Amino acid sequence: MPAYVIVGLQWGDEGKGKIVDLLAKEADLVVRSQGGNNAGHTIVRDGVEHRFHLVPSGILFSHTQCLLAGGTVIDPAVLWNEIEQLKSSGIPVQGRIFLSPYAHVIFPFHRELDVLSEQNKGKSAIGTTGRGIGPCYIDKAARMGIRIADLLDPEAFKKQLEFLVAHKNQELILIYGRPPIDFQEIYETYVEWGKRLKEFVAPVEKMIQEALDEGKHVLFEGAHGSLLDLTYGTFPFVTSSSTLPAGVLAGAACFSQAKIQAIGIVKAYSTRVGGGPLPTELKKEETAFFPPHEVMREIGTTTGRKRRIGWLDLFLLRHVVQLSGIREIALMKIDILDGISQGKICIAYRHRGKLLDEPPIVSSDWEEVEPVYEEFQGWQQPTSNCKIPKELPIQARQYLEKIENFCHVKISYLSLGPDHSQTLRLHRPIPG
Repeated sequence: MPAYVIVGLQWGDEGKGKIVDLLAKEADLVVRSQGGNNAGHTIVRDGVEHRFHLVPSGILFSHTQCLLAGGTVIDPAVLWNEIEQLKSSGIPVQGRIFLSPYAHVIFPFHRELDVLSEQNKGKSAIGTTGRGIGPCYIDKAARMGIRIADLLDPEAFKKQLEFLVAHKNQELILIYGRPPIDFQEIYETYVEWGKRLKEFVAPVEKMIQEALDEGKHVLFEGAHGSLLDLTYGTFPFVTSSSTLPAGVLAGAACFSQAKIQAIGIVKAYSTRVGGGPLPTELKKEETAFFPPHEVMREIGTTTGRKRRIGWLDLFLLRHVVQLSGIREIALMKIDILDGISQGKICIAYRHRGKLLDEPPIVSSDWEEVEPVYEEFQGWQQPTSNCKIPKELPIQARQYLEKIENFCHVKISYLSLGPDHSQTLRLHRPIPG
């Protein structure tokens, strides 16, 4: 097993956790390197559901080491809560979870400013999770953020926090008319977090490089989806970090001669949470073709919000595949389409009567995009119990071939349900 980087190729929530969990069985290190607890991975194993927001989902295998690299932003309370939950579930964490000293820290005022900023935008709000991730990355870019390493030195931390709190109080009071931050309370609380987290802090980036140099199996667990990339996503309705394979590796300071393969995760249809374009979004009458959100498992792990649903957008997927350099994908939730008699698949965009060569860049153009569809014949029989590819209905196999041929990728894995056993290998063996 070479090193892998796993990324979503849509707007997140593609089911990355399941594929990471499958590959983690043979991994030595599982790495999370961008985003914060605005992401969530849900894994079902033996009928038991596990939810993660910061800790890499490879933690469920006792032999793996799980690393949070410097590109992440960390809310100490959330990380500590996950660690405690793992302990209470009998999952060992000692010597298995490592936190980079370079990672930036989320504070309560980041969460408050996240919510206030969204409220202030009114109809232009992008639908953030309100977890403070964006404001934390803003402070990082402004060179006044505070890192995990700083929490370990109370005196140095005090000086940095005094400067940051003074700046944030101006913002809260003058822009939002909110009361000032209580410096002493935050200082004492976060000094304590530094003490608690100290045992987990390690030279994560060095550990990753050494593992790659030694030929160990390293798995990079991407967060969010490529269409939420800060630079190349559907801006401004994006996240605050780079979600493409190169961004995931950069967040781990990873440039290695070791061969690193990228696998893109794609749903058999489209979803997104919050605002922003979703050109293939179902019309009201089309929602009846799909099961309820609860049955589809389309309620956000992190937000609890129902996801918007759309037909599969191959035109946009091909663009992201080319942008990411992806050559193989895992197709998730094909079983959700089992009851559809006739569906649609997007093959092009039309804008003001003209077919587009590429998706729009200007945000206002997205509002005028018209998807061009091909219809596909449904299979109307269950796929969830198929054990080999030949057992799939012919129409389902034709659906897979359309994706491969249109996007010039190979489907390596096919997910037929939430459990591990409901996964078929097509062009790649599953570890174990």
